[in-house]
Amino acid sequence: MPQNSNIHQTSNFAVLSVSFEKADAETRGKFAFFDEHVKSFVNRVHSENLGDAFVVSTCNRTEIYTTTPNYLLIAEQYCKAVDVDLMDFMKYAEILKREEALTHLFRVAAGLESQILGDFEIIGQIKNAYNRFKKEKSKSNPYLERAINSAIQISKRIKNETGISNGAASVSYAAVHYILNAERQLSDKNILLLGVGEIGQNTVENLVKHIYQPKVKIANRTTELAEKIGSKYNIPHIEFEHFTAELKQTDILIVATGASRPIVRKEHFQGVDQMLVIDLSIPNNVDPQVSELPGIELVDVDVLSNHIQETMEQRKKEVPKAEMIIKDMTQEFLDWEKKRKMAPNIHHFKAILKNMERNEMHNIHKKHRYVGIDDMELSDKLIQKITNRFAKYIIEHPWKADELTQLMHEILVEQPNKEFNEKH
Repeated sequence: MPQNSNIHQTSNFAVLSVSFEKADAETRGKFAFFDEHVKSFVNRVHSENLGDAFVVSTCNRTEIYTTTPNYLLIAEQYCKAVDVDLMDFMKYAEILKREEALTHLFRVAAGLESQILGDFEIIGQIKNAYNRFKKEKSKSNPYLERAINSAIQISKRIKNETGISNGAASVSYAAVHYILNAERQLSDKNILLLGVGEIGQNTVENLVKHIYQPKVKIANRTTELAEKIGSKYNIPHIEFEHFTAELKQTDILIVATGASRPIVRKEHFQGVDQMLVIDLSIPNNVDPQVSELPGIELVDVDVLSNHIQETMEQRKKEVPKAEMIIKDMTQEFLDWEKKRKMAPNIHHFKAILKNMERNEMHNIHKKHRYVGIDDMELSDKLIQKITNRFAKYIIEHPWKADELTQLMHEILVEQPNKEFNEKH
């Protein structure tokens, strides 16, 4: 009969998190994980038979999620993929395991752990991160699939049932919020957005939403994407190679690119007298030395987070409601996990009953030459009812599951056969 070795264990789910709480923007930039790292990381993990893992990397955090107990070996493979020292990474990493790790994922997805409370951009980043890892694997992980789907549902419920996202204050909105407070006569200002990835697109949306007929242009390394976003919002785009020339007539530059090192440097600002430069990238894609230039104001993600405190105070009042939703759905997930762990025991028990049913129906048919449909339906209902009671008991008493399953096996399978042999 099947043995369930996980009966006395909780999940091996773990997360290693480097976030804004322990690491500043420059440090977080060292641990940023890009698309080009995915294949190498997945291959390393699988070649070492380490199980499953994926990485979420945003401007606020880089986190490794894994379902293997060897989470330090997973971290080692991640560090090799991004070319950083393991001890350097562990110096900033918070490690959470089992239910704490699951709750952390749900809190991150809900925007409760974001630098800007209630930032719902994070759930899209989690989905994208997980999907890019799935593309490199031959099969999915049921636990991770369920965890990600639960995180998505939690995010939706909190967004719909609480006011935690009121007065939107995502990173992209924070940039526009800063512009609204820092600049005058915005309709006359020339705004250039460099990079139209997820954060860049959200920034465009906020610019269009909060500034009356903004004079915005966009540039992107991939021209097709720039054309697509420009068409969607009815704003012009420029070729990426014309970026430096365009700066000479730009009042506000917003950088939302995803490069691994600064691509906007001091030499780009020759002939520029005054400009507000907002860098939404982690790691910084604008060289910090740009701030040394006269007339140039450089603002990064950490600075932006200090400009939306009023919204945050209102959002904090909604946190208890969000935490109740997380608590309810965490319990729902744990119930599912218990059932999943007990599935072999439950299936084995039901198979014994079905085998008994077949034998009894066979004997009735031999004796009476008839077995009615009603008889079959009745026996099916009885089997399901007994199985449900068995399942409920072992889920509520997991430490007894193996012992009880073995006992039922001996009573219902082995003993009747012994009696049969003694009589014959």
